Amino acid sequence: MSSSVLAIVIVVAVLVVVGIAVAVVQSTRRRKLRDRFGPEYDHTVENADSRRDAERDMRTRAAQRDELDIRELTPAAAARYQEQWQSVQQQFVDEPIPAVRDAQTLVTRVMNERGYPTSTTKERESMLSVDHADVMDNFRSATEIEERSSAGNATTEELRQAMQHYRAIFDRLLGDVTVLRGSPAGPGA
Repeated sequence: MSSSVLAIVIVVAVLVVVGIAVAVVQSTRRRKLRDRFGPEYDHTVENADSRRDAERDMRTRAAQRDELDIRELTPAAAARYQEQWQSVQQQFVDEPIPAVRDAQTLVTRVMNERGYPTSTTKERESMLSVDHADVMDNFRSATEIEERSSAGNATTEELRQAMQHYRAIFDRLLGDVTVLRGSPAGPGA
């Protein structure tokens, strides 16, 4: 075997090994993103120009989120928010449009107190998607309904759905803090 053939074989072997290493690294990164983002991973990939762009976006979101000081609510704060939620829910009977707007405002206040950035809907969506990917469809749907209701284009049934969506997000943000005489701040609270 000539030295030029041997050199070509070595170069090809090195390229194959490098290609396999790159594929393993990409696969590991992809799996970590899927694990962290859950269903949000698929949503982001579907709405991006490419998988590479989507994954870059999710890595950026995760890095930004990791820089935040997200904290749990105190039991007193959770109880205060639960009372406010009850008030918003009661308001829905007579004034559904303002109640949905107030539900969105309450969710934003809870996010803010926990340490999430809340300046824009996009910012809220971006940071929620990292920690609470399982309720992102709720967030998007509720936000879309609330925007349409502000323009007078949402039915009472849609407003009811928005309230349910905001409640799911609200419950996730409250977490497992014990409130109101020791009852958990979960879906049944």
